[in-house]
Amino acid sequence: MDYTKRLRELRIANGYTQTEIAFLLHTRQEQYSKYESGKRELPIKHLISLCMIYRVSSDYILGLDKFNK
Repeated sequence: MDYTKRLRELRIANGYTQTEIAFLLHTRQEQYSKYESGKRELPIKHLISLCMIYRVSSDYILGLDKFNK
């Protein structure tokens, strides 16, 4: 699973809308939508914030957790 799908999965599982996550990241919903769709790469600062919001590791979001076993 690539990170764009994981972003959407985490957002929905935690009951957030794109607008709410965009607000928490101090960006616009349109911009966040591009991260989820893969049209723009997710900046590291947003990756760090999302890890804190969802309480997961960056490896999990990036799909690297399977390589750590």
